[in-house]
Amino acid sequence: MFSGSMVALVTPFKNGQVDYAGIERLVDWHVEQGTQALVPVGTTGESPTVDVEEHEKIIKVVVKRAAGRVPVIAGAGANATAEAIELTKFSKDVGANATLQVSPYYNKPTQEGLYRHFAAIAEAVDLPMILYNIPPRCVVNMTPETIARLARLPQVVAVKEATGSMDQTSEILARCSITVLSGDDSLTLPLMALGARGVISVVANVVPKDVRRLTDAMLAGRLAEAQAVHRKLYPLCRAMFVETNPIPVKTAMKWMGLVESDEKRLPMTDLAPASADTLQRAMKEYGLL
Repeated sequence: MFSGSMVALVTPFKNGQVDYAGIERLVDWHVEQGTQALVPVGTTGESPTVDVEEHEKIIKVVVKRAAGRVPVIAGAGANATAEAIELTKFSKDVGANATLQVSPYYNKPTQEGLYRHFAAIAEAVDLPMILYNIPPRCVVNMTPETIARLARLPQVVAVKEATGSMDQTSEILARCSITVLSGDDSLTLPLMALGARGVISVVANVVPKDVRRLTDAMLAGRLAEAQAVHRKLYPLCRAMFVETNPIPVKTAMKWMGLVESDEKRLPMTDLAPASADTLQRAMKEYGLL
């Protein structure tokens, strides 16, 4: 159902408030650039630092501005199942095409707990769901067995894999037919070579056309072209994680004039000078500055 280049959309802030006009400009820009789906209020969208009212309004603004031009996959995950259900209900009510559901963080659930969490959301709301497996953020890894079990639910259509493990992706694809999407920009090509269908991308916030070129080439079997794009993208992808995401990407977007401010909310802080030098060097080498 979902494939290609999907952007993990940043949430711009200005003077302590969500910059909704800035979000609308980003939506329009991504549509023009060829991004194939918008994913607001995920990790890159700083979902832990927005309150529920802001979270819902961001989803509503993105859906309304997209106006059906591209699908919207609303970040609706939470570490409380009841809250995730409410966010998912809201997403469906305002017209989102799907939700992204992260593993409950801090709770450190068992595999049975993970299954019951996602199954409860699926039972409560009939809306396509993309699982989001990111152990570095959530502590627990959703195993291939659990993912395959969840894939039997009709609402569970894909998994965003951010474990960094080729073996994990291979085992998922061996166990079930769920769509796998890369959750690590630098691994998009190798994951797609294994059978993944695209990426939910951080670096697409700054170079959406090139991420689209990579996924288009891989989906069409044009490996040499995809390899060339990957080699160009790789240093920039790594620079986007020189510090905790989304600190570097917001800084890059400010330098490029894509957002008015690179403001973040605590506990996120500004990019350290040495890290800023690394990011600036990578962007200059890429031709962005």
